[in-house]
Amino acid sequence: MDASTTRTPEPTARARELLPAMRLLLAAFSLLTAMAVVALFVLAEQTDETFAWTIQPPLTAAFLGAGYAAGCVLVALSLRDAVWARTRVPLLTILVFVVLTLAATLLHLDRFHFSAEFAAGPAIARAAAWFWLAVYVVVPLAMLALLLPQERAPGTDPPARAPVPAVLRGLLGAESVLLTAVGAALFAAPSTATTLWPWPLTPLTARVVAAWLVAFGVATALAAIAGDLERLRTAAIAYTVFGVLVAVAVARFAGTVEWGEPAAWVFAVAVVAVVGTGAAGWRLAPTPEGRRRHG
Repeated sequence: MDASTTRTPEPTARARELLPAMRLLLAAFSLLTAMAVVALFVLAEQTDETFAWTIQPPLTAAFLGAGYAAGCVLVALSLRDAVWARTRVPLLTILVFVVLTLAATLLHLDRFHFSAEFAAGPAIARAAAWFWLAVYVVVPLAMLALLLPQERAPGTDPPARAPVPAVLRGLLGAESVLLTAVGAALFAAPSTATTLWPWPLTPLTARVVAAWLVAFGVATALAAIAGDLERLRTAAIAYTVFGVLVAVAVARFAGTVEWGEPAAWVFAVAVVAVVGTGAAGWRLAPTPEGRRRHG
């Protein structure tokens, strides 16, 4: 064969990886979420003594703790995968949550344990309130500052290799609509909790619950749109963890739920759907070894 006609194979494009600064931020967030899981899910009945604000009923604290457990899993798994394309959805999920939670915090500063009303309260609770405020000011700003440099980092997004089945995409889309709609309603008008939510919420807790609902609604929408099981796997695992721990929290405080109301049964069906679709996405996605081999 003529040497002039020999074609050299084109090098495979390098996948865009997480920047060191983004990895550091995610590592810090994983530690913060783990602390929140202990304070909210484990110590759900002691928020008046150990958390940034008093959360009643304890089921609400446990629900929020389930969200933080899912967030912790989301970040921990993202740190194990250096490819940005497979971390984009988890990071955008976290960004939506922290921005909405900052807004909820600023709208209800008087309910936090650093306010004068709680001056005689436990020092741990007052310190937790100031720590909460600092975290939810710094983390959203840091994420926003790093997002554009991360998108401009050298490399490309690997091509999609594992399409999401049409049925699963449809279910994720339906869940996204439900989660986002209920979350948006609770955030904009917390008083709607009396009809949309199966147990009592205060305006502050309604808005923080809404932050998790909207964040997961955005995540499921992005997963359905992306249509790639490789990029869905991390979010699917966290989504499953969220659904399972919410179910555990409800079982733990079952007497709090107003089972005679339609909202309770819609909630129960939604939890089953979250666990089912999360587990399906997790099961169908390529194994971590396959992801590293293709990345």
